[in-house]
Amino acid sequence: MTLDLRADPIQLTAALVDVPSVSRDEAAIADLVEQALRDQTTGFEIKRHGNVVLARTTLGLPTRVILAGHLDTVPIADNVPSRPAEVDGEPVLFGCGTVDMKSGDAVFLHLAATITDPAHDLTLIFYDGEEIAAEFNGLNHIERDMPDWLDGDLAVLGEPSGGWIEAGCQGTLRVRLSTSGVRAHSARAWLGENAIHALAPVLERLAAYEARQVDIDGCVYREGLSAVRVSGGVAGNVVPDVAEVDVNFRYAPDRTVEQAVAHVREVFDGLDVGFQVTDSSPGALPGLTAPAARSLIDSVNAHGGGGVRAKYGWTDVSRFAARGIPAVNFGPGDPNLAHKRDEHVPLSQITAVTAMLRTYLTGRSQ
Repeated sequence: MTLDLRADPIQLTAALVDVPSVSRDEAAIADLVEQALRDQTTGFEIKRHGNVVLARTTLGLPTRVILAGHLDTVPIADNVPSRPAEVDGEPVLFGCGTVDMKSGDAVFLHLAATITDPAHDLTLIFYDGEEIAAEFNGLNHIERDMPDWLDGDLAVLGEPSGGWIEAGCQGTLRVRLSTSGVRAHSARAWLGENAIHALAPVLERLAAYEARQVDIDGCVYREGLSAVRVSGGVAGNVVPDVAEVDVNFRYAPDRTVEQAVAHVREVFDGLDVGFQVTDSSPGALPGLTAPAARSLIDSVNAHGGGGVRAKYGWTDVSRFAARGIPAVNFGPGDPNLAHKRDEHVPLSQITAVTAMLRTYLTGRSQ
């Protein structure tokens, strides 16, 4: 199989979706992307680092724009291969990754192969491991081993945004709360202490939690504190002596990781539970006043873009923001459909985002 980067990005999206690439299994799609870039583009330095594929021009232009997209998806749910259809009379493409984010990848790959006179030097990064714990994220490996590839004046993440520019991102924190008890035969339950029952106060506080809404630079970020996994139990006739609940806090970017941890500790203050931070990634402030970001916003808005709004969820804009590089999310697809069994992207959005980015990257209206 080969990828035709000069084909309509709708067709290219379907081709990418038809290559399964669940997190930790991205080698096949990375091979195809690397070979296509080597065979079908000119003027790019191309490198491979694990399952990350990188390409960049060095034309001496005054600004550099980074186009970054992850190649991995969440587990397939009987939604590969892709399938064209209509929803409310609008042509769409169904399939795992159509929204998050192989349509965005298709746009970037198509532009790399078809823009011959860019207004900015370009860096393209197609990486693995975004949908799982931060330690597996391919950008971590690039930042550690090849940090100069992350330098630029603006980073555009092809995350689904429905054709809007989604600014910044929420931070994410995962905490494991654990309880302990005394194991006993369930026929003599009074001789034990049930660790699962001891989770009840944790769940009560989660159910009663009232989340903030925060306005930053006109972008409203909504926080959320949710139980995402519960574990406990030994056998059908045993009172369990250990139980755990994993809690995910999605927080506005005005909090640091340390402030987010402190807030979650406060929520569960006074409960007799273990508290372990298992994963964290900081949020990113909108950064819309940076000249490079402002230029993109003005170009997109002048050519039919949806406008600017907050990004719900964590994305790798956070990584670029931490390096002082303005970064936004801009891609086809409704982010509310990401990870769903019926994930699908409107074909018109793939076409529109391609046209708007082409205008910005070339400096010319189409």
